[in-house]
Amino acid sequence: MESLTIGKVARNAGIGVETVRFYEREGLIEPPERRESGYRQYREEVVDRLRFIRRAKELGFTLREIRELLSLRLDAEASCADVKLKAETKVADIESRIRTLEQMKHALVKLAEACAGTGDTSVCPILEALDGESGDC
Repeated sequence: MESLTIGKVARNAGIGVETVRFYEREGLIEPPERRESGYRQYREEVVDRLRFIRRAKELGFTLREIRELLSLRLDAEASCADVKLKAETKVADIESRIRTLEQMKHALVKLAEACAGTGDTSVCPILEALDGESGDC
């Protein structure tokens, strides 16, 4: 089995070297063995794990949630239903965030429409709303 340098692992996983070190510090990947020179020697399987972490992050999972997903894979008593529940929970979280973002967008559009874009900032309706002087926000 070939051992990989941190640079090769990072390249193959599509992430940066500092990200590999960060995931190692966070316990998402095991600390690699080191050569006598002190250089890290990663096993090839680490690339797969890092790709898993990267894909999970792209789907919005937090590091805590990724840690839970990884542990489900190793838990002999866990089932696919447990993983599905994690995914459904994440979908509900994303939908909630989308609703919040839509509300924020609506409020900002309303503020932008109320502002003529001319005049002194001391009478800017957007700044006044942010100061809490206007209940329009």
